[in-house]
Amino acid sequence: MATSFSKITPELVKLAEKTKEASYIDPELYQKYDVKRGLRDLNGRGVLVGITNISEVNAQRVIDGKSVPIDGELFYRGYNVKDIVKNQPFDFHFGFEDCAYLLLFGKLPTHDELAAFTDILSDYRSLPKNFVRDVILKKPSKDMMNTLSRSVLTLYSYDDNPDDITEENVLRQCLQLIAMFPLLSVYGFNAYRYYYRGESLIIHPPKKDYSTAENILHCLRDDSKFTPLEAKLLDVALILHMEHGGGNNSTFTTHLVSSSGSDTYSVIAAAIGSLKGPRHGGANIKVVKMMADMKKHVTDYTDEDQVSAYLRALLHKEAFDKAGLIYGVGHAVYSLSDPRAETFKGYVEELVHAKGMEHEYSLYQTVAKLAPQIINEERKIYKGVCCNIDFYSGFVYQMLGLPMELFTPIFAIARIAGWSAHRMEEICHHDKIMRPAYMTVAPHHDYVPIDERRE
Repeated sequence: MATSFSKITPELVKLAEKTKEASYIDPELYQKYDVKRGLRDLNGRGVLVGITNISEVNAQRVIDGKSVPIDGELFYRGYNVKDIVKNQPFDFHFGFEDCAYLLLFGKLPTHDELAAFTDILSDYRSLPKNFVRDVILKKPSKDMMNTLSRSVLTLYSYDDNPDDITEENVLRQCLQLIAMFPLLSVYGFNAYRYYYRGESLIIHPPKKDYSTAENILHCLRDDSKFTPLEAKLLDVALILHMEHGGGNNSTFTTHLVSSSGSDTYSVIAAAIGSLKGPRHGGANIKVVKMMADMKKHVTDYTDEDQVSAYLRALLHKEAFDKAGLIYGVGHAVYSLSDPRAETFKGYVEELVHAKGMEHEYSLYQTVAKLAPQIINEERKIYKGVCCNIDFYSGFVYQMLGLPMELFTPIFAIARIAGWSAHRMEEICHHDKIMRPAYMTVAPHHDYVPIDERRE
């Protein structure tokens, strides 16, 4: 039952209508003044607002003076992510740590450098005394991203030098957050499970010799057991989610807030708030829910006519959440293919066979084949569409037995490495606060005394 704190009163509804009216802007004005809505042009190209050498996202190449779509490419510090993942031994579960070192320090680590780096993260992989009891358990949230953000902001109070933005202090804070994010997320879920579901409260301490991926599974599962394949899949998922250029919403937020000179905890909390949005980090949850709804309407997962009919109903706002979207298909940059999805797919199929999920995966395969074609037929689009990594990641998390409440926090556990690299880049090389321009189109008025005002 709603409390007075969260109650929507009739008066509030009326005020909201007034706000909506006051907030309206004629869509034609954006074209009239050549405003790049979403900081993108009509072809989907982002407005250039910064320079980075951390990562590179490519979907086009200039050939004979013309921009031609290509299969998507993603580079971390100049290394193709496909090559990074492909060349890792199957039994090597420290790929996330390997790439975190690369993003932060600009080079792939040697054995000794990686060992020293993982030791630092292991030493930091603990929370302040009584933090779990006093912060995570005292007021659990139904939303794990809310829990994660609140925990990060609260860590400010435990830091003796929270506002020191020298490079060495910010690096120390970033490394601590990279190490702590799995604990903050999983323990937050454990508290939620205990208080809201009435299940047992089990808090496993992390293991020093485990990687980030292994510790997530160890701390989350009641029996702490997992297979090498499960740890590998989660490690690959973390690698593919940890960085995606400076222009994605949460990373741009990191640059934006860092440019004001704010502290690390406030910066990362802001980035978490951005990632929480369903248009950004929450997209894989939408995919899973959409596919669950599709199963209710499609009896044969390989019947292209049935699947096509449902996909068209989605676009016509007649199915699922009636938003007119096929979730997991399409991307702001990629048009022909998402390199993360292409890299992930081979590992997904291996887990599908290990878990005996071939029948369910056949529906994903059918959607992946048909959805881009149907979107091209039904919508006026300025570039091609393809399945993105969100199309597969939620399915993988389901096969790993991960709760849906942790899907987006796992994204954050990965992306904190990229956010940290971009925060370091911003404070090391920039001394200007970001301040883009907004055009005001409101007319000017003469002031009206209160006795002369009319509704």
